[in-house]
Amino acid sequence: MHRLSKEEARQIAVRAQLLDAKRPADLQAVVQQLTLLQIDPTAAIAPSADLVAWSRLGSTYRPAHLRQALEQDRTLFEHNALVRPIGDLGLYLAGASELPSYERTRQWLRDNDSFRREILSRLGELGPLTSREIPDTCVVPWASSGWTGNRNVTQMLELLMVRGEVAISGRIARERLWDVPERVYPAGVVIPPVEEAQRMKDERRLGSLGIARRKTTAVPVEPADVGEAGEPAIVEGLPGEWRVDPGALGLEFEGRTALLSPFDRLIHNRVRAQELFDFEYTLEMYKPADKRRWGYFALPVLHHDRLIGKVDAKADRAASVLRVHAIHEDVKFSATMRSAVDAELADLAEWFGLAEVGR
Repeated sequence: MHRLSKEEARQIAVRAQLLDAKRPADLQAVVQQLTLLQIDPTAAIAPSADLVAWSRLGSTYRPAHLRQALEQDRTLFEHNALVRPIGDLGLYLAGASELPSYERTRQWLRDNDSFRREILSRLGELGPLTSREIPDTCVVPWASSGWTGNRNVTQMLELLMVRGEVAISGRIARERLWDVPERVYPAGVVIPPVEEAQRMKDERRLGSLGIARRKTTAVPVEPADVGEAGEPAIVEGLPGEWRVDPGALGLEFEGRTALLSPFDRLIHNRVRAQELFDFEYTLEMYKPADKRRWGYFALPVLHHDRLIGKVDAKADRAASVLRVHAIHEDVKFSATMRSAVDAELADLAEWFGLAEVGR
């Protein structure tokens, strides 16, 4: 049982997420360590995947690097709104043919088997295609009162992707291009048994987080717990047991200042961020403007091993200005903190091709 101070636990988490002073070499190294980049269309400044990459690599990163890795080099793949390293593909194909798990959805697939086969045949002959280039020949429409209503083609494609029967070949703007897996995925992918794949995913996730709970409340998109991966640990002042990556223990720490995406894995699990960093955060883009405390797409601010505030900023492309509406200080900023945050804002504006930072 490892006994860690809160400071040690924070430093393990920051270093595991490649947010310490030692920057990674390239985009491939970033995704290999983080295990994922989340795709989200919100671009108050830049899409989240690009912001996460920039916060690790700095201005050497270009969004074209991500597109090249996905669509030309095939060193990364997109699956279920996440970008992952191609070496992890087998982990996400393990047990895929048994999905989906909900009987209602399984019945919809059975009812629409002819629709499924028509899509696979069309992709095999004409792919890659966007969803709007695929005729809707479903027998039983997808029943939904929400956003999935009357989107039978997209619903089928997404189910077939999860099952490993189709793959995302690339994008035209925000539209996904769908194709048969053999034209997207490499040949000879090793698919481990489901139990082994789950163990390996837990180990990979712990390596990317550094320290995490064995079991915790479910969070959207990607689990936040790691099962029996790593070794048990107790964090001073916090209840319960944690799991820690043994390879992350006893290392020197040198911090830096970084502006983070709201979807960044350092803060994505809000409970963990509160426990380890005493950091409260809510993504407020879905709230009415008068109900927001920090802003539409406020960027969390990391300074060494502390999360110290949020920056409410938006790119004004027409005026070529990064408009900073507010900087919310969770702790009183020192002159060093203020200077470091200003430098990050200037770097962000320059990286995004904006002429200046406006207050």
